[in-house]
Amino acid sequence: MDIENQKSKTRKLGKWFKRKKKRADPFHLSEDSVEDESDDYLDNVLLRSREMDPTISINELRIFVGTWNVAGRSPVGSLAVDLDEWLNLKDAADMYVLGFQEIVPLKTLNVIGAEDPTEATNWNMLIGKTLNNKYGCPWLTPMLNIISSDNYHYAGSPNWKKRSSVGGRIGTPTRERSRNQSEKLNGNSKYKLMASKKMVGVFVSVWMKRELLRKFCVSNVKVCSVACGIMGYLGNKGAVSVSMSIEGTSFCFIAAHLASGEKKGDEIRRNRQVSEIFRRTSFPQAAKTDNSSPPLNILGHDQIFWFGDLNYRLCLEDSFARQLIKKQDWKALQEFDQLRREQKDARVFQGWQEGDIDFAPTYKYSSSNHNRYSGGLPSKAGEKQRTPAWCDRILWYGRGIKQISYFRSESKFSDHRPVSGLFSTKVKMLSLPVQELLHCTPFFPP
Repeated sequence: MDIENQKSKTRKLGKWFKRKKKRADPFHLSEDSVEDESDDYLDNVLLRSREMDPTISINELRIFVGTWNVAGRSPVGSLAVDLDEWLNLKDAADMYVLGFQEIVPLKTLNVIGAEDPTEATNWNMLIGKTLNNKYGCPWLTPMLNIISSDNYHYAGSPNWKKRSSVGGRIGTPTRERSRNQSEKLNGNSKYKLMASKKMVGVFVSVWMKRELLRKFCVSNVKVCSVACGIMGYLGNKGAVSVSMSIEGTSFCFIAAHLASGEKKGDEIRRNRQVSEIFRRTSFPQAAKTDNSSPPLNILGHDQIFWFGDLNYRLCLEDSFARQLIKKQDWKALQEFDQLRREQKDARVFQGWQEGDIDFAPTYKYSSSNHNRYSGGLPSKAGEKQRTPAWCDRILWYGRGIKQISYFRSESKFSDHRPVSGLFSTKVKMLSLPVQELLHCTPFFPP
């Protein structure tokens, strides 16, 4: 019965907004212009909302986005030092969104066999330990309630008492019990794992400060995977994505691993895979509603981050590339960056932004000497000849995003260096009456 009442309220809200819009047009006449009795109630709610907060409230959220191709290697305890440096915990963010590639070797059995969550769990445990041990907090507890299916829905637990100066229910006794049980089980960890999704070697892990879950309404957390590797449908290449709403702002995080290769024309394959990921990524609705539905695709979000081993190379002779790297002339080197050229020619990521690259190419480092790039002259026996390139990238799209920093870390764990971006984002706060009407009520998964 409560669900039907919520749906009825939502439908009324939608019709009311439409009528308000039409009333503003003096030349618009239709039967919809006839006012409903519920308009008085909704007018009062809007008036009450304006009295409480006459302007839209905006809050800042600091988001750390990172990408790392770990070359099929399992995480080890000693890697915690590298993670600490990569995550830059001295300047801790509100959220950590981490994308990995090749967390398992891309062997036939791993690509075509059933998904094995072992490595994803190991990475999450190490990340949780690194984030939470820094503050003397328990690190196993954030592993509870991980998103494990594409249809999972999670809503946070904002501190309703602090934000409910007007009347209204805070929650049912059942919800209150669930909230208390969840907090008791999760302990006092500083960061909570919000979402985690693995597809073969591509993996995304999203963490958020626990205090923000009491401050913000977090809802519609969903995941999606798109495989576009071998034959266009195997998971050795592709993307895993997370969609979520924080108050009135929707976010989408896409961790991708695109086609490799530095031959002429390989960039076309990468562009095609980007298009496929855009086309096939979708986030199912929790329920059919006329209004305030969560975004169904990538571009339906307010703020979007696309990161990973995008594999775009340098259109430059190997020897010339190494000369510019030796001079640390990153601006000159960027003139030959394949991704920048494809963007400029409007063949991929039109309108997307990326920060200035003020660091050395992140791929490919020698397996025998992690301080130098693979190949070059004189050539080493058994080494692959690869022109160094900025394969690992972070792009963004949408308003209210400002990049604070863009850098690489110096871990020698794999043949790629990890790359990070710290962002300041603007989040639109929902007033309590709007939250009630849009049934942004927290619930806890079993």
